Amino acid sequence: MEAQDLGLFILRLAVGAVMIAHGLNHGRKLDSTAAWFESIGFRQAKMQAFLSAAGELAIGSGLILGFLTTFAAAGLVATMVVAGVSNHRKAGFFAFNRPIEGWEYVMTLAVVGLTMATIGAGEWSIDNAIGLDVSGWPGFIIGLAGIGAGITQLAVFWRPPAEAEGDK
Repeated sequence: MEAQDLGLFILRLAVGAVMIAHGLNHGRKLDSTAAWFESIGFRQAKMQAFLSAAGELAIGSGLILGFLTTFAAAGLVATMVVAGVSNHRKAGFFAFNRPIEGWEYVMTLAVVGLTMATIGAGEWSIDNAIGLDVSGWPGFIIGLAGIGAGITQLAVFWRPPAEAEGDK
């Protein structure tokens, strides 16, 4: 079991660090993040930018600490659904497509989030220390709820801008 716990710990650290980096980037550039969100069709862009930064910091911290891991992982799924649909879907699969990166990166993180929600944090976690285990089918269902949360955010706050003739 130790090798599996080590693997889960490494995965939580890596993905958590990525999310914290994104949250810090969005947070320290809140006005430009809000302007960019507005340019891709988000209403209440300033609030969306703040919640994006706060959410990414919370997701990353939860994953790194292994605290409420299943819920942090569901948040990761939700975040990647929103990013994938609102920004990356038109660029095709590959992340190196420009000017917008493709959806391979966000899809991979969403699948990792769903997997972590299903597997749980492992023994090297706060969840384990406090006896919180929401892994297995309940974790999988919570991870799937992240898809619903992302779709809900898009339905409420995102209105894609009209495509220019050259973008079709």
